[in-house]
Amino acid sequence: MIGRQVRRYLAGAIAILSLWAALPALADQQPVSSAAGAILMEATTGKVLYAKNAHQQLPMASTTKIMTALLAIEHGDLDEMVTTDASAYGVEGSSMYLQLEETVSLRDLLYGLMLASGNDAAVAIAVHIGHGVAQFANMMNQRAKALGAFNTNFVTPNGLPDPDHYTTAYDLACIAAAAMQNPTFREIVSTQYYRTSTGAVPRTFKNKNKILWNYEGGNGIKTGYTKAAGRCLVFAAERDGMQLVGVLLNCNDMFEEAEMLLDYGMEHYEMTPLVRGGQAIANVYVADGMKNRLALCPGEDIMVPVEKDGSSLYKTRVLLPDGLTAPITAGQTCGEVEVLEEDGTLRAKFDLLAMEDVDQATVGFYIKKLFRNMT
Repeated sequence: MIGRQVRRYLAGAIAILSLWAALPALADQQPVSSAAGAILMEATTGKVLYAKNAHQQLPMASTTKIMTALLAIEHGDLDEMVTTDASAYGVEGSSMYLQLEETVSLRDLLYGLMLASGNDAAVAIAVHIGHGVAQFANMMNQRAKALGAFNTNFVTPNGLPDPDHYTTAYDLACIAAAAMQNPTFREIVSTQYYRTSTGAVPRTFKNKNKILWNYEGGNGIKTGYTKAAGRCLVFAAERDGMQLVGVLLNCNDMFEEAEMLLDYGMEHYEMTPLVRGGQAIANVYVADGMKNRLALCPGEDIMVPVEKDGSSLYKTRVLLPDGLTAPITAGQTCGEVEVLEEDGTLRAKFDLLAMEDVDQATVGFYIKKLFRNMT
């Protein structure tokens, strides 16, 4: 990334790329959810495909544990051993039944957290990673804000009821989409069965998320229930390169409605390349180099979700430094390209990479250049 470099918008670097089809959009065919809050989102761009009360603050029960798991993975070593204290013993609600002062790997705690929905595992993780529940809650809130979840507040690591513990369908989808980008998290929440290898007794967990069992491409992520929150589900599925995540808060028929929303997304949207990886989309001035211009390209295909039977419009905006100084190596990050919707909503950022080496100019190079200018 070039966050600390001085940036400017390169004149003429905004390229509008339209992806049109002949038939009208399908807004009148959107599904209807009974949830208090609901959303369906394409995970890589954050594009919202369906929403109902998506920004209403609601309790979220054990779907809280998505953030708990993400922080544990980001800040811990899964093979390190954790000795539980009294705070994790006998926690109310769903449990992996940790014993007092039991020593368990962080990996086994994470599977107990996400498959068995262990409230005790959540506390053990919070104490281990954050050195206390309150400190860990601060970490959760900081991470949430960094992910754009501005209407969320965490108090507990497990989602047990608290009036100051809440989220929105949109915020929770943003958190889930980020978590699903982490390979370790993704592996855990897509696991149907898991048997522990550490701890005082062997334990076998079965994932409570029926999407993994019943929906083609289902790959996550977490169920939840309290009286205050009702039945909650964060769900995910991937087909044909399109990763969808969704949230249902306070929804009695959560699995049926999750499948309905996923069907809607899969049937009406598809991923389409906006820019191909390796395709030059900008060039930048290079100082002190054997050549003074350098072509830049994304290192991977930039894919966006578009309606199959409607129209979608995206644009790219190239962000470049004022200049670069040789030497530069092919593949080096030299800029960024943003993907925006027609209304200017930022959907994704990708690095722009140097397409070739630019060696530092030698004395001989400058002498030859001087003689060429004299003739």
